[in-house]
Amino acid sequence: MKNSDHKRKMVAPIVITVLFLLYLIGYGIALAAAAEWNPLMILVALPLLALGIGMVYVLKTRIKEIRSGEEDDLDNY
Repeated sequence: MKNSDHKRKMVAPIVITVLFLLYLIGYGIALAAAAEWNPLMILVALPLLALGIGMVYVLKTRIKEIRSGEEDDLDNY
């Protein structure tokens, strides 16, 4: 029962991360399609890439917290 509870708690972070990454990809494609390519576009792509990598890192951390049982630490305060 505990394993299924963990899986249920992991659904929301995974869905939000996937939706956020799809949004970033769509935003990047829209920016690339709206303007001619030039080297300054790299300056736009780097923050989008950093946001995507950061979101995946936060997801991995959250999944690790859920599996270790730390998801309810806020109840202690």
